[in-house]
Amino acid sequence: MLVSLAILLPCCNAIAQRGHADLSEAEIEQLRDAAMDPAARVLVFQKLIDTRMERIQLVLTDVRAQGRAQDIHQNMAEVSGIVNELEDNLDEYAAAHRDLRKSLPKLVSATERWQSVLRQPPENEQYKLARSLALEAVTDVKDEMAKLIPEQQAYFKEHPPSKQTAPQQYEVDQEVPHRRDH
Repeated sequence: MLVSLAILLPCCNAIAQRGHADLSEAEIEQLRDAAMDPAARVLVFQKLIDTRMERIQLVLTDVRAQGRAQDIHQNMAEVSGIVNELEDNLDEYAAAHRDLRKSLPKLVSATERWQSVLRQPPENEQYKLARSLALEAVTDVKDEMAKLIPEQQAYFKEHPPSKQTAPQQYEVDQEVPHRRDH
């Protein structure tokens, strides 16, 4: 258990230090809550990025909104930061052979959706660089997953995870009927 904490806690600290501008306190807390389960943590990252994508699409539908270009820029910049943090986490999980086989296929389809949303806004100098960085970050994660999925399949085929559930840290003793001596 100590090994997994040593691997997972730097991710939380990195988010708290580096990504604080991209994430709310509630979002940081969601990532911390999922720190013990890498597959769940990956899905939390996906949810956070999906939220930014929904914001971009919402801004695009409101043609009369003030500051549209700035809102699109801000959300694209946040996507870049969060996707880069996700990539860092994937690197650490891959090195530690964390089982991500259930979450990676969902993430692959999400990256395709993200690329599509990032390309939707019309060209604009105010968010041209932010879009480029966000698309690059999403493409990098997608490429990394293209390598990671077969690596994970091969590793876990050779080293199958135990079917046995891990013992709980605090087990409750079964109640033993009290003996009454009269």
